[in-house]
Amino acid sequence: MNSKFTRIIIILLCFVFFTVSTSGQTKSEGNVKTDSAKVKTKGFMARMQDFAKKSARESIEDFKSDKVAMVQLEVINQIRLTTQDAKGYLKTITDTLALKRKLKKLREDYLIAAEGVLINRGTTQTYRNLASTKRVLNALTLDAKRSKSSLDITQKELASFHYRIDSLSTAPELFVFPKDSAQTMDYVRTLAAVAIDAAPVDSLLKSTNSKVQKLLYNYNIIISEFQNAVEQVEGFERQMANETVARELPNIWQKQLHFRPFKDIVSFSLTKNMLTLKFYAVNNAGKLCLIIFLALCSYIYLNALRAIYVEKGLLTKEMNGQLAIRYPALSAVLIVLSLFQFLLLSPPFTLRFIIWIISCLCLTIVFKNFNTPYWMKVWLLMVVFFVFASAGNLLLQASRPERWYMLTLSLIGAVAGIIILRQKRNVELREKWIAYSILFMVCVEGLSIILNIYGRFNLAKTLFLVGFQNVIIAILFLWVVRLINEGLLLAFEVYTVQDRKLFYVNFGKVGGKAPSLLYALLVLGWVLLLGHNFPLFEFLSKPVTEFMSAKRTLGNYSFSINGILLFFIVMTISVILSKIVSFFTSDDHLISSKGTNENSRGLGSWVLLLRISILSIGLFLAVAAAGIPMERITIIIGALGVGIGFGLQTLVNNLVSGLIIAFEKPVNVGDIVDIDGQGGTMKSIGFRSSVISTWDGGDLVMPNGDLLNSHLMNWTLSGNRKRLSMEIGIAYDTDLQKCREIIYQILEDEDRVLKNPKPAVNFELFGDNAIALKIQLWTRHLKDNNPTRNDLIIAIKDAFDQNGIKIPFSQHEVYLHQAANPKSLDREK
Repeated sequence: MNSKFTRIIIILLCFVFFTVSTSGQTKSEGNVKTDSAKVKTKGFMARMQDFAKKSARESIEDFKSDKVAMVQLEVINQIRLTTQDAKGYLKTITDTLALKRKLKKLREDYLIAAEGVLINRGTTQTYRNLASTKRVLNALTLDAKRSKSSLDITQKELASFHYRIDSLSTAPELFVFPKDSAQTMDYVRTLAAVAIDAAPVDSLLKSTNSKVQKLLYNYNIIISEFQNAVEQVEGFERQMANETVARELPNIWQKQLHFRPFKDIVSFSLTKNMLTLKFYAVNNAGKLCLIIFLALCSYIYLNALRAIYVEKGLLTKEMNGQLAIRYPALSAVLIVLSLFQFLLLSPPFTLRFIIWIISCLCLTIVFKNFNTPYWMKVWLLMVVFFVFASAGNLLLQASRPERWYMLTLSLIGAVAGIIILRQKRNVELREKWIAYSILFMVCVEGLSIILNIYGRFNLAKTLFLVGFQNVIIAILFLWVVRLINEGLLLAFEVYTVQDRKLFYVNFGKVGGKAPSLLYALLVLGWVLLLGHNFPLFEFLSKPVTEFMSAKRTLGNYSFSINGILLFFIVMTISVILSKIVSFFTSDDHLISSKGTNENSRGLGSWVLLLRISILSIGLFLAVAAAGIPMERITIIIGALGVGIGFGLQTLVNNLVSGLIIAFEKPVNVGDIVDIDGQGGTMKSIGFRSSVISTWDGGDLVMPNGDLLNSHLMNWTLSGNRKRLSMEIGIAYDTDLQKCREIIYQILEDEDRVLKNPKPAVNFELFGDNAIALKIQLWTRHLKDNNPTRNDLIIAIKDAFDQNGIKIPFSQHEVYLHQAANPKSLDREK
């Protein structure tokens, strides 16, 4: 038992004992003993007070000791837990050796990037070399900053663990020892165990923190070097942009300046180009994966379109107007690479060259045997020119052999272009604008020849590439527009039901020619791709991009024009995709292609959910891209709540009903339904309303709330079966058993009549003119009811005629009674 509680009990027992002993004295003792009792009482009370004070002091000391013991226990537990956490964290932190190796690799890559610009500059700078160096340096800076950020976090965590262990180890309560020697020894042993466990961890934290600090110092230095190098390269680019037409080299016939060996130029150019491509691919892996995914989706669509044409026998051997589905995979790659290469912001020339070469190969195979042999040779010649010009553009430093190489190829290209134009075979061209691009090539290559001769190397090299590149891009884009137009035309020839409510393109107005908007976008893309080759392009476009991306404030809300445009672009794409999904899943060919609507039902049942998902994801991405704060969204939702309370109940009811229909699926697209006596087929299920194609040919638009609350008869849920009943009257003199056998035989021979459940032939009643016979049967499909009824009536009538069974018609016998002559009646009276 606790000592302080023992002392309290002793005091109470003594007080009780003294009270009993004094009260037991008899009154006969009188006043003689009174004084002695008082003396005893005073002495006892004094001793009791001393004892109480001593007990109080001892109790306070015990309380303090217990409090200190509790704090000690808590601190020791915290030290153990922190030590364990620190051990676990030390196992997970980034290996400093790996970071050292990465730092070494960054320096090696920096030397490769600086080659020819900051190191071994050579006679003159080239724009391609500056651009490649800048891209690599930016990538290296970004990579180094990522590692530095990781080291910053590691250092903070290490310092945090070290601080927590030190602060706990210096707690004053740890140095208060119990008075009991045995407890002191136990406590000292506990402290020793904790110290033995924590000391190595604390030392490891200090050493690791020291290593991390050294690495951070080195990373800060190298990041500073990279940033300074980028500033130097940008200074060179500004100087080159300001001196676009300045002379860099002597005239080509004059004595040339000193150049590096051509072999060294090729070697370091190849190394730097591969390094640039690697860093760009790593930093833009998401966009590249997106392009691959879009190409796969395009292939699936075009391949499905081709399968429909093959199934319906619409595919022609000449493939005129059907090139888009001739090779679905190649067409998909060509279209996606040509259109979505603009997702890649400022890609290196090596990547653009790979994209264009792949596109050229795809286009060559797609229109092989479609173009005339002459223009096919012209196309292949332009591809060869482009490949050789691009190979020259991959060289990152100027050299005398390159100048003669450019001069020779430009001269051959210009002469070839002139010969092609003088042939005047433009009538054979599928796209007339190709002739204009060849004329542009002749002019640009001629200007490149002049500039090259008179020492304007960088501008001559840029024009040398642009001349051939413009022809390739123009032809690729023109054919991409043609293939897109063909793909849409082919789709709308198969998907014949164009619903303005879902998605509509008036091809009767557009015709076989692509819309002008596509050609306008083609010209814009052509200008952008060619403009990237000029040093001035970046500096002219930089103010525009800064203006578009600048943050602006309106009250408490900050925004940028890029964010607003991106919001509307993403939402527009989401809405268009949603409508396209509804359009292509609501067409009749999904039913007629297989003779059943099971495929359309399986697809159509998820259409609304798919549309909701597309719009929800689109809204989320649009909000995230625009940088709209979430608290603004809550304000909008609150405003919508007020609107719902005042006047949007019906709209919300229909929207919620649409969700219920999507999840519960009482009805799907393609189902045969009866709603309040109105029969038809479900054509689409939208957000607010659904469309039912009635048997009369009209489209019934019904709000989802009314659809959900109506008495809905869904024949498709029961397997598209409906019982067919027929009533026949036969004459009274008919052999009834023979009649039943004849009818059963007819039903047995009819393939559209189900054998299970078996058809029933029953005699119902004796009618006025005939015995009523009722036939009940099930057909394989609801749509077979009327044709089956028609054929059965014909078959039964023929069989009855052959077997002499009469089907009496309704008749009434009228008996006429002649009235008596009134005159004769009077004579009788």
